[in-house]
Amino acid sequence: MSLLDKEPVKKVEELLKNFDNNQKVITLQTSARTALEAASSLGCEVGAIVKSLLLKAENRFILCLVAGDKKASLNRIKKDLKIQDLSMASADEVKNTTGYTIGGVSPLGHSNKLDIFIDNSLNRFENLYAAAGHPNCVFKINFDDLQKITSGTIKEIAE
Repeated sequence: MSLLDKEPVKKVEELLKNFDNNQKVITLQTSARTALEAASSLGCEVGAIVKSLLLKAENRFILCLVAGDKKASLNRIKKDLKIQDLSMASADEVKNTTGYTIGGVSPLGHSNKLDIFIDNSLNRFENLYAAAGHPNCVFKINFDDLQKITSGTIKEIAE
């Protein structure tokens, strides 16, 4: 079975095609589970890799799209949301909330509706690469289209 036949990847590909028929999922021979692995596989800068990080914020989950060379700033996000409790979601919470396993969490097609924050530092790259539902599958997109397809809010959320 091809990676493109896996349900999570098919879901992402369908959403991409509905957004822009020229979009496609890229299958990598090597893993893109981490930003460093993805950048190495793609021959791009680590910062051009979009990390999809699920955070647990008191009574809800938030997906943060962060540049591969940055870290999500929990303190900045807590201050912005005016909340006290914020932490990384567990692997089970990620799977149950997004429908994806860690290493393949796409910015699109989640099992549950999520607020999405996009790190403004991603804007420094012409092309970005995000997970497409599997650790060996990604898609290429520019910053403006990433914001449009996710309906994400652009914020300064990284350090």
